Amino acid sequence: MRAILWMLLLLAGPAVAEILPPVKVFVPKVCLACIEWAEHLRQHGFTVTLDDSQDMAQVKKRYRIGPDLEARHTAVMGDYVIEGHVPAEDIKLLLKERPKARGLAVPGAPRGAPGLDALAGTGCETGCTMLEGDGAERIVRRELYNTLLIGKDGKTSTYARH
Repeated sequence: MRAILWMLLLLAGPAVAEILPPVKVFVPKVCLACIEWAEHLRQHGFTVTLDDSQDMAQVKKRYRIGPDLEARHTAVMGDYVIEGHVPAEDIKLLLKERPKARGLAVPGAPRGAPGLDALAGTGCETGCTMLEGDGAERIVRRELYNTLLIGKDGKTSTYARH
């Protein structure tokens, strides 16, 4: 009987859900890319709430997000701030490694980043869809981008490349 229970526990191991902190995302009103990024996080196991009631300039100031790091939305989770379209995998790695840092950022709105890839053909204001040839075919062009680690002192370093 113990052997059966042990096997069940071993098999269930990968299926046991990760314990991830809740994420609060401050978004400007009517930002489809921000909503898509929140959905990306949900699909990767995060519990996400959206808050569009805040003055985004004040949010950036409160969390010390300088103009060189800014994106449309800002998220907070535990002790970390997440600025922009940071992939869920990078956030999970941050939570695993627990570096002494303020958080992560993907400045701007790189085409193909999470939340900007699903908007192909919707008129995304970031230009994530480009027309090829005669304009009949829509192709999402991905940009290379970096996820930046924001140090406690505000200095950044490359955390991941995409």
